[in-house]
Amino acid sequence: MSAHEDVVHSTVTGVDNRKLSMWVLIASECFLFGSLIVNYLINRDRGLAGPTARQIYDIDITTLSTFDLLMSSVAMVLALHACQNRELQKFRFWTGMVVLGGVIFLGFQFYEFSHFVHLGLGLTTNVFGSSFYLLTGCHGAHVFLGVLWMSSILATSFVRGENWFPSLPLEVAGLYWHFVDVVWIIIFTVVYLFVYI
Repeated sequence: MSAHEDVVHSTVTGVDNRKLSMWVLIASECFLFGSLIVNYLINRDRGLAGPTARQIYDIDITTLSTFDLLMSSVAMVLALHACQNRELQKFRFWTGMVVLGGVIFLGFQFYEFSHFVHLGLGLTTNVFGSSFYLLTGCHGAHVFLGVLWMSSILATSFVRGENWFPSLPLEVAGLYWHFVDVVWIIIFTVVYLFVYI
């Protein structure tokens, strides 16, 4: 470790300022996703044209993508554990699994969006379509940013080698990744499962 990595950036709360900043970001993101979910709930049965949710949703595909994203959270926990134990190969493997899980989820989302457009539900088809794509697309953008973040950590481990074990940066990235997964569980429940109730 270099000298600047040993410095603890603590706040008056005793929590590292990078971790505290992530908690503040997560709190603000709760407001963002909360308003997008409420917008979706208000508009899900609205629209004069185009297919409805029940006509286009494929719950099997979405359940599979949800499982994939949840397993990427497990991989994140294992990556952090390996990093804290200074096991470089395991750290790289599990970090790669987080990235792979995110990429697979984005592939599922691309397939789903393409399928929905083929069935006649575009961004401007009706209010339901607009609110659906806004909510799920915003979440997909967050997953994409997480994939880039985790990819940069993985790439840096190859550049820096045996002496670089970024426990705190990985923990901060893990907070973000777990938040994105929790948001998806809420979206999956509210957007997809509530249709069948």
